[in-house]
Amino acid sequence: MVINDFIALWHGILGFVFYYPLLMSYLWMIGAILFYWRNERTQPLFNHPPVLEDTPSVSVLVPCFNEGVNAEETIGHALALDYPDFEVIAINDGSTDETAEVLNRLAQKYPKLKVVHLAENQGKAMALQAGSLLAKSEFLIGIDGDALLDPHAAHWMVRHFVAHPHVAAVTGNPRIRNRSTLLGRVQVGEFSSIVGMIKRAQRSFGRLFTVSGVITAFRKSAVHEVGYWSADMLTEDIDITWKLQRAGWDVRFEPNALVWILMPETLKGLWQQRLRWAMGGAQVLLKNIDVFLRPSQNFLWPLMFELCLTLIWSYLMLILVVIWLVGLVVPAGTWPVVGSPLIPQGSGVFLGATCLLQFAISKWLDSRYEKGLGRNYYWMIWYPLVFWVINIATTITAFPKVLFRRDGKRARWVSPDRGIHSLEKKDHE
Repeated sequence: MVINDFIALWHGILGFVFYYPLLMSYLWMIGAILFYWRNERTQPLFNHPPVLEDTPSVSVLVPCFNEGVNAEETIGHALALDYPDFEVIAINDGSTDETAEVLNRLAQKYPKLKVVHLAENQGKAMALQAGSLLAKSEFLIGIDGDALLDPHAAHWMVRHFVAHPHVAAVTGNPRIRNRSTLLGRVQVGEFSSIVGMIKRAQRSFGRLFTVSGVITAFRKSAVHEVGYWSADMLTEDIDITWKLQRAGWDVRFEPNALVWILMPETLKGLWQQRLRWAMGGAQVLLKNIDVFLRPSQNFLWPLMFELCLTLIWSYLMLILVVIWLVGLVVPAGTWPVVGSPLIPQGSGVFLGATCLLQFAISKWLDSRYEKGLGRNYYWMIWYPLVFWVINIATTITAFPKVLFRRDGKRARWVSPDRGIHSLEKKDHE
């Protein structure tokens, strides 16, 4: 009886490990297509936004930490917004490079640019709060210090606030601009097939798990109501999303609001970025797990269920990998036989085919925002080999790190890997 129970449990684990990502993939594809049919299909192209009857002023917040190499290009694009009334506020968060000098020089040249200097590195959350307190506008657009804002992004995001008073935040559509390595090329597809597709699906079925910190517009009064961004959260964008939605506000995704960003192009940089993301997700899980005790917030239960199931799935994958590796060295018949969880075989081929179908649909959806995206499809065959392994490993590593992390510890900036593009610019200078 005990043996039969163990066998049943074993088959249950194998079934969950296989079917969970398969189910989520099809949910994402269906949800993304529904979002496209309802919201994108009849929209004009992103560079021809609809005319707004009301164009309230907008403040663009640009937190900067050691962005001397990228600051001038980023500020230049922000100042080139095609919008009637806006200002740009750059917040130098205690940078140790030439960021302060670059920003001061630009402020003398451009009247629409304000610069705030914080004496010490306080973290992105505090930098955003400092900028929002200085902003004259009710609507804030936050971008990263290396992000190139599309001229029409403000129009696309502001229309949600004007038409819907209950909207607190509108997140945009990040596009990767550095593609000089395999990791860079694969991330181009990832932001379409994973990030963009999931946001579309989440809006179709309910609420967003997170806005994109690299481009999101906020209603300042809503952010003030929930106490601004949390200084101790490693991913302030996930945290503010949950704070706003738990307070009853709506958060939306606007795929026409584009921004071009730099991403890591080394394994070390990619690991550090994904570990921070995973730790931020674990922080949000622990902080918001009580949502299950609040029936009035059941609209967030699916997101929390998915977060919990993804954590369980990652640890089960770890167990299967360990069992597989042990099975390679122990005598046959003394250990459960498990095929490689990392190499497609049998039913895994079907999972891989589903993954490729997801990539194909996502590239079709995003082709209206980035021409020639289909040529990137070839590089996506490497996604499961590299990114699945990294994402699973960071999820497994992140949870215990968060459990033992000191409560209230300030989440400060760490200069990230911005790819070969930034390294070459820095070496040139």
